[in-house]
Amino acid sequence: MREAFRKNDQRALRDGLPRLQGHLMEPLAAYWELRARLDKASNEEIRAFLQRYAGSYYEDRLRNDWLLQLGRRGDWNNFRVEHAQYRMNDDREVQCYALLAEHLERRAPVAETVRQLWLGQKEADEGCASAARTLLQQEELGVETAWQRARLAMENGRLRAATQAVAMLDDKWAATAEDIYNDPGRYLDEKLTALRPRTKELVTLALVRLAAKNFDEAAEQAGRLRWRTQLSAEERSWVWGAIGRQAAQKLSPRALEYFDRAQDKYLHDDMLAWKTRAALRSADWKAVQEAIAHMGEAQRRDPSWTYWQARALLALQVPKHDEQARALLQRIAGGSGFYEQLAQEALGQATVAAPAPAPLSAAEKAAARQNPGLQRALWAIGNGLRAEGTREWNYSTNLHQRGGMGDRELLAAADLACQQQVWDRCINTSERTKDEIDYSQRFPTPHREQVVKRAREVGLDPAYVYGLIRQESRFITEARSGVGAAGLMQVMPATAQWTAKRIGLVDFKPHQITDRDTNITIGTAYLKFALDDFEGSMPMAAAAYNAGPGRPRVWRNGPVLEAPVWIENIPFSETRDYVKKVISNTNNYAALLSGQPQRIGSRLAAIGPRLGSQAPDADLP
Repeated sequence: MREAFRKNDQRALRDGLPRLQGHLMEPLAAYWELRARLDKASNEEIRAFLQRYAGSYYEDRLRNDWLLQLGRRGDWNNFRVEHAQYRMNDDREVQCYALLAEHLERRAPVAETVRQLWLGQKEADEGCASAARTLLQQEELGVETAWQRARLAMENGRLRAATQAVAMLDDKWAATAEDIYNDPGRYLDEKLTALRPRTKELVTLALVRLAAKNFDEAAEQAGRLRWRTQLSAEERSWVWGAIGRQAAQKLSPRALEYFDRAQDKYLHDDMLAWKTRAALRSADWKAVQEAIAHMGEAQRRDPSWTYWQARALLALQVPKHDEQARALLQRIAGGSGFYEQLAQEALGQATVAAPAPAPLSAAEKAAARQNPGLQRALWAIGNGLRAEGTREWNYSTNLHQRGGMGDRELLAAADLACQQQVWDRCINTSERTKDEIDYSQRFPTPHREQVVKRAREVGLDPAYVYGLIRQESRFITEARSGVGAAGLMQVMPATAQWTAKRIGLVDFKPHQITDRDTNITIGTAYLKFALDDFEGSMPMAAAAYNAGPGRPRVWRNGPVLEAPVWIENIPFSETRDYVKKVISNTNNYAALLSGQPQRIGSRLAAIGPRLGSQAPDADLP
């Protein structure tokens, strides 16, 4: 039935459903069958499904799908009835349709919330666009919001979102926006003036798009007299922010210079994040402090920017700053993550394994075992439907009741997953607890004999290997990524072949990479090669493991940086997050395995250009 659903084979779905009557997974099968023809189903049939499977994930999953359909149709009466019973409430499009319904019913003041949701939406989905379009037509949302939406789309290479936003102001401008997207330099060369508001905005779009393609060329264009004098301070700031962001992502030493031509108050949060990173590379602590101060409150309170704000206050050595910095560090200090551990260490504290919470009672364990959502999720995961099982598990623990399960319920659910060796759900569920922390759940050590033995054989810290496996696969031995990485340590086929040959593993065949012991043998060997090639730097070796060794070899060129600054400036968000998590995982595993306090700084030596005459291993894949 899953394959039939993927192929939209409605006949096969209809024929398969009766065979699953009374089965634990009947709600999933029924969902697939009805979802495939939802646009043709009657309201009565849909509501009968919702009633039959009331309380399940699939009730709310289908309601979510139906709400999107009702919103697109403008069926606001049925939308309001169903939205009142909607529990997940995690779909941005549904949120926008709900705001639009509220506005149409009683002209509620929803413009600012719609604005934030629309600007935060990556693709050109219809829900927030519909709400924005209505509010623009009624002049409750300013035209500048549509232009800002188009600028963000141009910055991030999303043509459809850009043309959708511009067309809301005038259908004829969409074609111009597409021309700008494809060749911004040509558009700018043909424009001598930008005196009209529309032309000023289109020129701004072109400069922003040019920055995404070639920030040096965009800087030359933005510096021309006609744009300096004809664009507003807000438009010029956005352009220079876009140029600075692209330069910072390329680790250009000119990035901060470009950012300095913009006023921080006009920059969006992602620009301010990259300005902060560029300022960190330049050790300009005043610019660090000012950029963070202009971030939105939610981003400013993120542990990364809280930590760097504290560091800036300490570096500037202004009276009373030490007290403010200490308060910021205390707010985030703990063992849960990279910056939390850095803050903890800055306060003179070490990472230790937290004491175990009170044991789960028989009743608490029984409640988890008897939870139908968790039962279905485990069955699905155990029978090859991992994606479906993971979604139902997450719903049951996080969304079924407002605020998700409480700490003790989460610990019991995590314990159930641990007992079934479903390690990813064990870890992710335990990580949601707020006050009761179970280190053995958050940092499990499956295959301990094999991992520790092999790590020591090749000269690796077992905690580092565990920290990497936890991030790579969550201990799922059959894990396979979209690009073909496989097994516990997520080794790519070509890398596996190269490493096997390098270590003399004779008769290695590609299919063997999913074998647990073979995967550990090859993965640890490759990690050791990477660590040696990067002179023992755990952050650089982890970056090489994730993004290939060529990239961190480039990223290390430039000034010598303290490791957290280097890590924060990794251009790829996936790799940046990966390295932080591997290092913080390593610190926690070291505390757990050794029983001794750990300091994250001991794993964070300064990073700069390669020293000495030893060349990098050119063969390392």
